[in-house]
This record gives sequence, C-alpha cells and structure tokens, in this order.
Amino acid sequence: MDMFSLNDTVCFVTGAGSGIGQQIAVGLAAAGGDVGCFDRNDNEGLAETVKAIEALGRRGIKVIGDVTRKETLESALDVVESELGPLDVAVNCAGIANANPSEAMEESQWDQMIDINLKGIFLSCQAEGRRMLERGKGSIVNIASMSGVIVNRGLMQVHYNSSKAGVIHLTKSFAMEWVDRGVRVNAISPGYIATPMNLRPEMKNIMAEFAAATPMQRIGDPKEIVGPAVFLSSEAASFVTAVNLLVDGGYCAW
Repeated sequence: MDMFSLNDTVCFVTGAGSGIGQQIAVGLAAAGGDVGCFDRNDNEGLAETVKAIEALGRRGIKVIGDVTRKETLESALDVVESELGPLDVAVNCAGIANANPSEAMEESQWDQMIDINLKGIFLSCQAEGRRMLERGKGSIVNIASMSGVIVNRGLMQVHYNSSKAGVIHLTKSFAMEWVDRGVRVNAISPGYIATPMNLRPEMKNIMAEFAAATPMQRIGDPKEIVGPAVFLSSEAASFVTAVNLLVDGGYCAW
C-alpha cells in the first residue's frame, strides 16, 4: 500500500494546536511526513502536537502566526522549508465557530468569521500553492464543513455556513486554475465531530440531539478525519482534485 505513504514528504498544517488539525498533523507524520505545525498561539496543545510527531520518529516544528495575515503565513512557510525542505502537502484546518441569530448579528461578528474561515483559507492556499507551482507538484486539503452543504437544524450560524460554503467553492476554483500545473486541491467536510469546541458542558444536550440525527447514531472522532486527509494528500489520490469529501456519518444523505 505504498500509494498511501507520505514517506519523506514535507507537510504544513494550520490549526495544528487542537482538534482536527492536531490529529491530522500527527496522522501525516504517522504516514511518513515531516510536519510544520502552524497555530496562532504558542500553546501547550501545539507543543503536544510536535512532541507526538517526534515520538513517531518524524521531524516536527511549531510556527506561530495568523492565517488572516499574509506576511505571517509566508514567514512560517519560509521557516518550514528552511528546516524541513520543499513543501509537498498542506492541510488548512484553522477556523472558528460560533452562533447568533442573523437579525441580531453584528457586522464585526460576520467579518471575523469570514476573515478567518474564508480569507484565511484563501491566503493559506495562495502562499502554499505558489511554492508548489514553482516545482510543479503538491497537494492542498482544506477543511470545510457539511454546514457548507446543508443548513444545520437548531444552529443559528449564517456566517459560519456561508464561510464554509465559500471554502468548498474556493477549493474547486483553485483546483481548476492549477489542474494542469501539478497541484491538486481538495476539501474535506466533516459532520459533527467531538472537538474541544463541541465538548463544552453547554453543548452536551445539543450534541446528543446531533448524534441521534446522524444515520450512524453517533458523533465522529477527530481521528476519523485523518484517513481522508492522508488519502487526499497521497499518491493514492493522484487523479482526485476539486473534490469535497463529506465525512459526516451519513448525515447529508437524509
């Protein structure tokens, strides 16, 4: 199964300090990659990610920055390439989520969501893609959400849904611009996942409702996003681009 191997590849993961991003960063290392772990804070979670990567015998480094600022992304990628080598794989996981009735939502709340979740993905892809295009090869995976495909019952998050729908179409647009230049761009849209954000005490009841509404009758584990990310990043997906892969326990089928 060498086609799934990421041996000796250089990877870059945004939002690597917690949740899905952390699991994917460690998963890429388990598949053989060296990983630059990017987050906006130099926190304990980011250090744990790097420690887990090193425990697998791979190289991991932490780089700090803000996905809404082009210069910090460029600087982070400069560090990654100088310490690990030319970039082969990027997975963009950085994002936020919150809710508010649309009629009461402040413009600043809308702007922050779009800046981080959509503009942040654009700037990340742009910075990563430029380096990959120079070499004529690479894979980028963007973490979107099933909320970019459906409207979640009981969640008032017009800004979040719009940002994730944008990520899906942004992914397809990048993929088609670069389809003949060796760079593949795909998206993963998770369903309800047991991330730290969703495990807060105040979320307990609504998460139980979400589990009941999911055909598989449960919430997903962040580790269940790792396999799809490794697949899309590897040669096993060499003929796959512009895809939005739903990983939702069947939720969007109902």
